[in-house]
Amino acid sequence: MPSTPEFQQTVGKVAGFTGTALHTGEKVTLRLHPAPVDHGIKFKRKDLQDEPTIDAKIENLKTVERATTIGEGSVRVHTVEHVLAALSAMGVDNAIVEMDANEPPIGDGSGQPYVDLIKKAGVTAQEEPRKFFDVREPMHVEAKTGALLVLLPDDKFRISCTQAGPNNKFTQFLSIEVTPAAFEREIAPARTFVYYEDVEPLMDKNLIKGGSLENAIVVRGEAILSKEPLRFSDEFVRHKILDVIGDLALVGRRIRGHVVAVKPGHSANAEMARALAREQTRRSAMSAPRAIPIGDSGLDTGEVMKILPHRYPFLMVDRVIGFEGENKITAIKSITINEPFFQGHFPGHPVMPGVMQVEAMAQVASILLFKLTKTSSRVGYFMSADQVKFRKPVFPGDTIFIHAELTRARGNRMAKTKCYCVVNDAVVSEGELMFTFLDK
Repeated sequence: MPSTPEFQQTVGKVAGFTGTALHTGEKVTLRLHPAPVDHGIKFKRKDLQDEPTIDAKIENLKTVERATTIGEGSVRVHTVEHVLAALSAMGVDNAIVEMDANEPPIGDGSGQPYVDLIKKAGVTAQEEPRKFFDVREPMHVEAKTGALLVLLPDDKFRISCTQAGPNNKFTQFLSIEVTPAAFEREIAPARTFVYYEDVEPLMDKNLIKGGSLENAIVVRGEAILSKEPLRFSDEFVRHKILDVIGDLALVGRRIRGHVVAVKPGHSANAEMARALAREQTRRSAMSAPRAIPIGDSGLDTGEVMKILPHRYPFLMVDRVIGFEGENKITAIKSITINEPFFQGHFPGHPVMPGVMQVEAMAQVASILLFKLTKTSSRVGYFMSADQVKFRKPVFPGDTIFIHAELTRARGNRMAKTKCYCVVNDAVVSEGELMFTFLDK
């Protein structure tokens, strides 16, 4: 692995362009804005009230039918893969992608317009090391469509891809190390391609109003229909690599590994991104500090009770063992046989109820939100729980390390947190919790 750290980067200035959206056929303006370290890539819907933003992370993936759509709540952004591929491959870690519609401009169907935009904005180094996902052992996903993705250890980011159409027509292969120069030269110009029999029903329903031979290659039988000649003899596999880069960017970390992809598609790409995110959660839990510190780095029980209104038997936090910046917190709860819920759950085989683990995560998140609001006159009320999973049982004698990370805040009104509970270096439960702030 590299001995010197690579540093995060953002765009140097605001830059944008206007084009046509693929599905609506309407004009849309997209602008890139600089963002601070650890911000990641966020899409902002300038056309909606309050201008909501969506984190470009796999947790926010909504659909993968012919394109990648992300969303939070009722807000959606469609067809983000070309933008994400260009930002990732060109070395941009933090940026706001502002749009006045629900879909970026399709351009010519390639990643080239976004490479040009990034070069126009410039790329600026920031004073914080990049976050990587280092592949330590082989991982793989296989889809019912026949798509296969294997991820192997490597000290670079490399993709080896085999693309094959119906009846193995137009079979192509390319292996390439993904660097800004290689992406700009070899991958970004490759345009999206479609098979006529797949898009004919969409055309009949008037669902791809912005689609034309100017922004896609259409394959009909043995014929290749295009406004211009193929840019590469193997243009199809190059565009598939572009999609893999864009979809895996949803992991939120730079990958050091070798992706071997056979007939990849957005669905299989997304499954691999989910697998990487799960593995990263497991690693983060195992690397978190386990020693209970002494001193001012956390909060003892008395200090916790000054923040939380809960009392026995509903106080689920023994103490806070540390904060990481403004956005992360770790606390503990020691589980004893004297917990009142063990009287009924279950006598003779005591297991901590999952709902109590969710409550513990909510209480720890509330302490973090107390720091956010910086006032004791308001309190965070639990609104919703999404993506809740219970992975292993919790028994008397276990000590739960409860982690919460603020992933989204909207002023002093709403906040979203990612939480998980860890016992003996294993994640036992996790969930995404939403809160609203109200006066006490």
